[in-house]
Amino acid sequence: MAQRMTTQLLLLLVWVAVVGEAQTRIARARTELLNVCMNAKHHKEKPGPEDKLHEQCRPWRKNACCSTNTSQEAHKDVSYLYRFNWNHCGEMAPACKRHFIQDTCLYECSPNLGPWIQQVDQSWRKERVLNVPLCKEDCEQWWEDCRTSYTCKNNWHKGWNWTSGFNKCPVGAACQPFHFYFPTPTVLCNEIWTHSYKVSNYSRGSGRCIQMWFDPAQGNPNEEVAKFYAAAMGGAGPWAAWPFLLSLALMLLWLLS
Repeated sequence: MAQRMTTQLLLLLVWVAVVGEAQTRIARARTELLNVCMNAKHHKEKPGPEDKLHEQCRPWRKNACCSTNTSQEAHKDVSYLYRFNWNHCGEMAPACKRHFIQDTCLYECSPNLGPWIQQVDQSWRKERVLNVPLCKEDCEQWWEDCRTSYTCKNNWHKGWNWTSGFNKCPVGAACQPFHFYFPTPTVLCNEIWTHSYKVSNYSRGSGRCIQMWFDPAQGNPNEEVAKFYAAAMGGAGPWAAWPFLLSLALMLLWLLS
C-alpha cells in the first residue's frame, strides 16, 4: 500500500511539473507578442520613447517603433521611406491623404501589432502584419474621405511601374474614382495592402479592434487589444483551461481509486 502511494505521489509531481512547464511556455509566447517592433525596413529594434514624433505620428511618442525622422518622412508625398507617390492619379484630397499618413504612422510606429506579425521572404523586410483587426469606423471613414480621390489599382503593394524611381500606374490601368476599385470600405481596407488589415465587426473602444486614430491623453487603446489577442493566440482564451482541468480530474480520480 505504501509503495503504491509513493508511486502515485511521484507521478503526481511529474504531472504538475509538466503542466507547469506548458503553462510557462504559453505565458512566454504571449509576452513575446507584446510591445514589439517588426523586423522591417525602417522599424527600430525595440520600442521606446520618441518625444519629437511628427504631427499625426505623435500619439505613439511615449512608446514607438519609429524614429523622429521616419515620422517626418511619413508625411511627405514621395518620401525616402518607400518612394511611394500618393498623387499617382492627380492630387489626392487632403482628407483622404490624412488616412494614408495615419496608416503609415500606425505601421511604422505601433508596438502593439505583435499578434499579427508574420515572417516574409522579401528583400526589403523580414516581417509584415497580416489581418490586423481594424476598427470598422476607422475603415468606413477612410473609405468615405477618399471617395473623391482617384487611383488606378486595388492592390497598392505590387504591380506598379517603378522605372522613374517612384510608383506610376502600369500600362493599361485607368485612373478612376476610389469607389471604382474599392466599392466598399471592406474592399478598401482588406485589399489595398494585401490583407494587412481585416476589417473588424467591433467598434472603437471595444478593446477588440485596432484603432488607427486615438487620443494619447486617454492612453493607447491598442495595448489592451494586443493583450487580448496575444492571450487568445497563446492558449489563454476561455477554453484554454479545460484540458488542464480535465487532466486534473482524471488524476484525482486515479489517486482516489
